[in-house]
Amino acid sequence: MLRALATAAALALAPVAALADATLFENVRVFDGVSPRLSAPVSVLVRDGVIARIDAGPIAVEDAGLTRIAGGGRTLMPGLIDAHTHLVMGAMTLPELMRSDPNYVALRAGAAAEAFLMRGFTTARDMGGPVFGLKQAIDEGVIAGPRIYPSGAMISQTSGHGDFRMALELPRADGETHFTERFGFAAIADGAPEVLRRTRENLMRGASQIKLMAGGGVASSHDPLDVTQFTEAEMRAAVEAAAGWNTYVTVHAYTPAAMRQAIRAGVGAIEHGQLMDEATAALMAERGVWLSMQPFLDDEDSNPYPEGSPSRLKQLVMNAGTDAAYALAREHGLKLAWGTDILFAPAQMRRQGRRLTKMTRWFTTAEVLKMATHDNAQLLALSGPRNPYPGRLGVVAEGALADLLLVDGDVLADIDLLNDPARTLLVIMKDGRIYKNAAPR
Repeated sequence: MLRALATAAALALAPVAALADATLFENVRVFDGVSPRLSAPVSVLVRDGVIARIDAGPIAVEDAGLTRIAGGGRTLMPGLIDAHTHLVMGAMTLPELMRSDPNYVALRAGAAAEAFLMRGFTTARDMGGPVFGLKQAIDEGVIAGPRIYPSGAMISQTSGHGDFRMALELPRADGETHFTERFGFAAIADGAPEVLRRTRENLMRGASQIKLMAGGGVASSHDPLDVTQFTEAEMRAAVEAAAGWNTYVTVHAYTPAAMRQAIRAGVGAIEHGQLMDEATAALMAERGVWLSMQPFLDDEDSNPYPEGSPSRLKQLVMNAGTDAAYALAREHGLKLAWGTDILFAPAQMRRQGRRLTKMTRWFTTAEVLKMATHDNAQLLALSGPRNPYPGRLGVVAEGALADLLLVDGDVLADIDLLNDPARTLLVIMKDGRIYKNAAPR
């Protein structure tokens, strides 16, 4: 399946990036990923994939091999980072995924990855799915797409959030695997030895972090939202294996019980956390555990589930906790990341930026943009030596990796500019390569 993903995507899309010897952005105002204010007009020189120089005055560069971009006082900012996404599982609906040929899935994922980049998201922390082949094709320049920090197959207990089997497919025979396991969507593990094996398999494939399902989920059919999944010993097996590879484990969890058990086991991050309580938030702050949260509300941007279905009922309970969870995160000064977690909803994925701009319900525009650039990059750095892209991401600074967006307007004054990327993102650059250049000549 993984080879099929890479091969089919390679056949579908041609490279679109232009790599100049150097690129000079002239007369731009910079949002550097940290400051709540734009800089005065500056010039920014990119060379060999990094930001080589930032200067208030003119930068003298030989014209041979130089691409000049007239900024016209527009905003230059870091590429956006989605800290919780599913590049394959978000590209198609669940019925489509279940009945489609792997090569077709690969083609859809490749197209979705290019669209992801063209919305200004230059980095994806993929939280489950067969993305290793897709990542390889992007890194080799075969197709366009974001940097990918892959988790690989989601590790789930039997009946857990990553168990996609139907009840009629039980009982499971020894050694039997479901097609979602064979294709790399999930890995079902019961007992510490099986968790250890599945963790090591993902690490062998190139996972930058490990994802475990620690509690009930919305999209899954068989696990109530309140259940706690895996034992502490099972989770600790994954944590110790990841630590041996100098990286970390993150877990899917909504409830205080699931979150606290995962924290006791030593995880580095928790995905979601909408139902956490004050004591759990305080424990996260004490242990320095990251909260990778998503702005789930019951609105037009919710993942679609049929009214009255178990998933819809669970979704309503989870959504109701979002306001309180963000308040607790702010009150306790948690290390907070932002992501979308769009699953089986390609139409929602096309509106990805809306899940960023709605964060102004809880934070200032500057805080939101810092979270989606600098702060998310700090979470990525937890992967240590398993980081597939060593260097500084999420900032506009000398020596940082050149993932840059030129925005037609002041994004700090109007974050909604990011809701219309086809019009407002004039230049999209990743790793010093220009994937779009619509700046006035």
